[in-house]
Amino acid sequence: MPEPSSARPVEAEPTTAQVPSQGKAGEPSTAELLSRLSAQSTELVRKEIELAKVELTEKAKHLGLGAGLFSTAGLLALYGLAAAIATAMIALALVLPWWLSALIVTVLLFLAAGIAAMVGKKQVDRGTPPKPEHAIASTKLDVDEIKEASHRDDTV
Repeated sequence: MPEPSSARPVEAEPTTAQVPSQGKAGEPSTAELLSRLSAQSTELVRKEIELAKVELTEKAKHLGLGAGLFSTAGLLALYGLAAAIATAMIALALVLPWWLSALIVTVLLFLAAGIAAMVGKKQVDRGTPPKPEHAIASTKLDVDEIKEASHRDDTV
């Protein structure tokens, strides 16, 4: 038994804006393809920028949390060092007077600080001035070579 015509869905006629202009054999025209390319490229760039923002936000959160935890670790290590220094003083006080054990530990700390300062100064001296001397020298050689080659071409 045939179905009544009212049971079939009714399709709206497409408007001219919805119907792409067609070239040969039902293919979109070049103008239509260029229009689509432009729109899709713009949308792709927007989506990529949005994705980059989300990704960078996530990474920044992790970096901030990591930096905070490193700071906490450094502070706790400093407290641990202070406790180790106190322990060294107490241990020395078992065989020496308190004042002498404190003096010995203090002198050793200043000695270690002086050594660290001298090694640090050497490293800073090696790093200054902060310019890439080898790269600059290599670039100057390249420029001189180009100038020389240019002069050879002019004389020939």
